[in-house]
Amino acid sequence: MKKEILPAQNIIENVCNVGKNERVLIIANPATNDIAQDLYTAANEAGAKVSMIFQNAKTSFDNAEEEVLAAIASNPDVCFSISAIKLGKDPKGAAEPYKTMDGKEFTHIFDYLLDGKKTMRAVWTPGITRDMFNRTVNIDYKELNERCEKFEHMFKNVVSIHVTSPGGTDVTVPVFGRPLMSDNGDFSKPGTGGNIPAGEVFISPVVGNGNKLKLLSKIESIKNSIFKRNPVARDDFTEEEANHRVGTEGVIVFDGSMTFSDGDALLETPITCKVERGFVTDITGGAEALRLLKTITEAENLALLQEAEGKLPEGQGLIYRRNARNIGELGIGLNPAANITGNMLEDEKAFNTCHFAIGENYDNDAPSLIHLDGVVRNPTITLTYDDGSTRIILENGNLVI
Repeated sequence: MKKEILPAQNIIENVCNVGKNERVLIIANPATNDIAQDLYTAANEAGAKVSMIFQNAKTSFDNAEEEVLAAIASNPDVCFSISAIKLGKDPKGAAEPYKTMDGKEFTHIFDYLLDGKKTMRAVWTPGITRDMFNRTVNIDYKELNERCEKFEHMFKNVVSIHVTSPGGTDVTVPVFGRPLMSDNGDFSKPGTGGNIPAGEVFISPVVGNGNKLKLLSKIESIKNSIFKRNPVARDDFTEEEANHRVGTEGVIVFDGSMTFSDGDALLETPITCKVERGFVTDITGGAEALRLLKTITEAENLALLQEAEGKLPEGQGLIYRRNARNIGELGIGLNPAANITGNMLEDEKAFNTCHFAIGENYDNDAPSLIHLDGVVRNPTITLTYDDGSTRIILENGNLVI
């Protein structure tokens, strides 16, 4: 009888394909020590050169410790971020972004090595628990890959996505020219990485113009009062460009769970977000809605403060502030072992759900201090293609592929 493989062994051997003498870095918090130790043991048994470093848990607004960032900068072959909440930000990268030869900028050394230079592969697990680790890791990764490939085929030439739900979501998401990305559990090649548990496809909506003319007046007033200088004449794109960048439009009703600056939670009362031209303009609901608004407001104010303190390049404070309300992601859960538990790392992978993120996107053209995921239950998702044809891929949460 074939011996059952342990979750940590599965990750090391099959998900990341760690080889002999490869340099493996594991970053953990005290609360995630047991999982980190399992990965350390499995990587060591695979013949890798393993190092492990600890820091206290970090929120969405905290910086990673200097020693942690220095360890990542050593450019390991594989990096595991096994965090209770977040890895932590990179203040040096925020102040002076890392640049690739083709001009792309990255505000974190982790992203620069993974997505920019593509010299590292990685796993990150914000909010991982032992129960989740044991339940969701040992899935059929071949089946997951096949499912992700089907979605990649269906998303070719898609220009917009319409999402509705029984809870009241009714939103149109423009995605023309945007690539569909997959968290498919195959992190075996340099430049690949994703969550454990794996299991989603996701896309960054086109960044909207945010009612540009209305915003300019407000932005210039804020900039004058904070930085004591003359207002800038324009935003980051021309009026002609703005006319073609309408952005996500409609209403999103989060009725599963939500990420806040200090962690995740199941929602007792749905959060309704009105979205205009790519940005959240109104948030209503109960106590959770107020908590979401508080997190967004903190990100808006902190962005301006960080520019004033020189922690963000000149002019970036306003961009980060604006993008604190950006719709930065639409994702679809594809892990059959995942459930909605109030932990977003697992919730966003659950079947019969989709999720939207408010804040930073994955195409590196909407930087923000936050990326807040929220789950929508039982969505119906319809794709519209460049030839005008349509296709339903989820109907009341059920896959139609």
